[in-house]
Amino acid sequence: MKAIIIDDEKHVREGILLLANWEHVGITEVLEATDGEKGIQLIKAHKPEIIFTDMSMPNKDGITLLKWIHSSELKSKTIVVSGYDDFHYMRSALYYGSFDYILKPIDRNLLNETLERAVLKWREQDEKRQSLLEKNRVINEVKPLYWDQLLTGVIYQKNPSTATIQKILKEFKINVDKVKCIVSILPIHKFLIQKFNGNRDVAFFAILNIVNEVVRNKNRGIGFRNLNKEDEIIILLWNAPQPHFIVEKIYAIIYQFIKMKCTIFMGDEMTCTLHSYQSASMVLQKYPLLEGEIEKKVVTPKEINHKTNLHLLDYGQELKWALQRCSKDNLNEILQRLFKQLWESHNLSIEQLQLWDKQFKILRKNWLEEYDMDEYEDNFNGDGFWNEDGSFSFQKFTEVKQKEFHNLMNLLEKEKYQKGRTSIQEIESYLREHYYLDIKLQDIADRFFLSREYISRKFKQVYHVTLTEYVTEIRIEKSKELLENPHLKIYDIAKEVGYKDEKYYSKVFKKINGQTPNQYRQYIRTGLHTPSSS
Repeated sequence: MKAIIIDDEKHVREGILLLANWEHVGITEVLEATDGEKGIQLIKAHKPEIIFTDMSMPNKDGITLLKWIHSSELKSKTIVVSGYDDFHYMRSALYYGSFDYILKPIDRNLLNETLERAVLKWREQDEKRQSLLEKNRVINEVKPLYWDQLLTGVIYQKNPSTATIQKILKEFKINVDKVKCIVSILPIHKFLIQKFNGNRDVAFFAILNIVNEVVRNKNRGIGFRNLNKEDEIIILLWNAPQPHFIVEKIYAIIYQFIKMKCTIFMGDEMTCTLHSYQSASMVLQKYPLLEGEIEKKVVTPKEINHKTNLHLLDYGQELKWALQRCSKDNLNEILQRLFKQLWESHNLSIEQLQLWDKQFKILRKNWLEEYDMDEYEDNFNGDGFWNEDGSFSFQKFTEVKQKEFHNLMNLLEKEKYQKGRTSIQEIESYLREHYYLDIKLQDIADRFFLSREYISRKFKQVYHVTLTEYVTEIRIEKSKELLENPHLKIYDIAKEVGYKDEKYYSKVFKKINGQTPNQYRQYIRTGLHTPSSS
């Protein structure tokens, strides 16, 4: 703690310095000033907790000093030390908040008793001040969380409760149950959080400050965290003129601040906040990411196309065979074909990314089960598709997805090497190599020294089809490769893959593919995609 003695008489200052028990009350530094003017300068610079002052001084006297202390709302305790037992001085001292009034000559005991009481009072009041500051700090921290919770509920409820409506009306002077609102979504990507040294809370705090600086002006709306989604800021606008312009302004300020393209997805204007949020979510999910090369500040429902999604499950068997053969060339050829289709014929959106990831996990789980392997934890979260400015990179997407399949292929190949091939896998390999022969179940049982019942049961458990169905699938797939050669006759192809009867081959082919071999060949010639297997 600090104290200051303000008196134009040197012997008075020295007397207080000598008589006061500073160490006992915890004062470690004592300043001196010869008049009120110099005293004010030192008080401003050092902010002492205890002030001793005379009343009669040159330049600024004690009353002027007390007026200044009172108007400055200092928390110091002031003790007047005066040689005048004057009612005017005493009244002024009390009026301007002096803690006590001591007469000269100074009595040691009275001085120390007054000093001790002043320090004790200052500490009591300071403890209350700190408690109040802490309480206000907690309130300020909790208040945004309270409104985040309340407003998150509003965008997920068709009919908010009367209590919720009343709270919003009281705080924002708006009836969200009656007024038309627009909900927009501002996604918070990982790269944006990295701009704030990886601190998610600081990132949300900074971006929300920008949002609310714009929308709270003239009470146009509010921004808040969607507590049901860890990566969403919601911009709720009500009765806002030119809402598109307001949201574009938010985009521009964020870009100016952190140099990131944070596209904002705007829903339709509706009286129901739930429906507007659903509209904005649809825009976010279906927005074509490949258009991201052209800077889009705000996207609305009118700008969404209706192209279909690509389903990885449709190519599951083809991918499985490439993995089982451990053929990277074949796997890459399939993936490049899928990437080309995504680019040319489908809508590569957040929805498509999530669908691909979901179906890849389904296929991976099934393939691992065939090798009696447990599902492993995949830490991939899709962050690798984005450039540092927030734009989507199709090249990075293809690289990441190809790497996922290569990692899976390496894992399966390693497992096969470590565990060796089971009898059923040996049978599968034999069927793949001799599919064109008329193989009987008894022949397989004799060759591998297993019962027919065990082979049938175990094979279907591992490959989910019977031996006959599996051989048929191999034959049909091999025949497709041969059909790409226009010089081969249908009956020659049928014979090559193990069918003596061309008509029976055509019947089986149509049952699996939904078209005859000739129709399939026509599709190849015209460059059209083959319909999905039935």
